[in-house]
Amino acid sequence: MYRPPAFDVTDIGELQTAIEAAGPAHLVSLTDDGLVGSLVPMLLDRSAGRHGALVGHLARANRHWRAASRDVESMAIFAGPDAYVSPSWYATKYQSGKVVPTWNYEVVHVYGELLVHDDPVWLEALVRRLTDHHESARDDPWSVDDAPGDFVQGQLRAIVGIELEISRIEGNRKLSQNRSDDDRAGVVRGLSNGTSRERQVAARMT
Repeated sequence: MYRPPAFDVTDIGELQTAIEAAGPAHLVSLTDDGLVGSLVPMLLDRSAGRHGALVGHLARANRHWRAASRDVESMAIFAGPDAYVSPSWYATKYQSGKVVPTWNYEVVHVYGELLVHDDPVWLEALVRRLTDHHESARDDPWSVDDAPGDFVQGQLRAIVGIELEISRIEGNRKLSQNRSDDDRAGVVRGLSNGTSRERQVAARMT
């Protein structure tokens, strides 16, 4: 990842927090036929190894888990909020006119070997963790136990577990750190009047 010093995030704790706050990962692996990618909800296990591990599952019919090259790093991409930045928001526009559009964003790239867990016990524990993670904030959370047991076992047979043993993490947080205070304030005002995603970026800048 290209990481200019002004935007580079190196603190492992910050990077792990960003992973946990992001949505699903874009998992990319090298195969004999080239690159393959899958959108995968993944959980971060901070206790595994130096940087932790990512765990999730793929459909058994998805060739990704079979085709991924062993002993070669896969990459999981976690995208945070992002937004277009108009030059019209910069104070510098009215001073010199020497401004151009850009994009503010947060992103984390996680690298590691992709392991496969074709084990129903491991899978069921993972599915329960994923479910509890995403249902816990709901007023009436759904539980795996709400579905018939034989149905759940059939669903488990249709997936395989995956684990990315994290070897390294890289992060970029580009939030106009390279602009003047007046320019940054203008960007915050502009984004604060925009879409929900733009307002998220504005909140990250303050």
